Amino acid sequence: MNFLRIAIAAAALGSALLAYWPSAWTTASAQEAVSQAPEFTGADRWYNSQPLTMAALRGKVVLVEFWTRECINCIHVLPHTKELYDKYAKDGLVVVGVHTPEYDEERDPAALQSAIRQFGITWPVAVDNESRIWNAYGNRFWPALYLIDQNGRVVYSHIGEGNYVETEQRVRQLLGKAP
Repeated sequence: MNFLRIAIAAAALGSALLAYWPSAWTTASAQEAVSQAPEFTGADRWYNSQPLTMAALRGKVVLVEFWTRECINCIHVLPHTKELYDKYAKDGLVVVGVHTPEYDEERDPAALQSAIRQFGITWPVAVDNESRIWNAYGNRFWPALYLIDQNGRVVYSHIGEGNYVETEQRVRQLLGKAP
């Protein structure tokens, strides 16, 4: 009888692990959290915009993208960010790039401005040379996306490349667009 109980418990545990395992992978790459989005306090300068505040962005859907100009993964994500911006800016999506350098040479404003032109970035970019915005978000990776709802709450995040379809679905959902 003990052997049967152990076998049933092991089978139940195995089933639970199998059911949990796929969601563990998606949780690692696409975190859901509901917290107030930090301000863009501490930006050294802004490109393509006057300084933005979360209060001024209230009522908009905001995609905050942490990137740095020499990060190949960041460069791979930029076309997808551009596609979202081009498709949904007219519907209320605001994209804010936060350039937080990993290396000292990435702090050069002229080189950053050149990269912004080279990559065709037309949305606002906050220069975060002292990692103040980075730290306020508790961010640790490049690239990282944070999706903020109309009430100023972070409702979705993704680290690294990929999850482009899910990210777009979340943007569409927040903008009230049919799937």
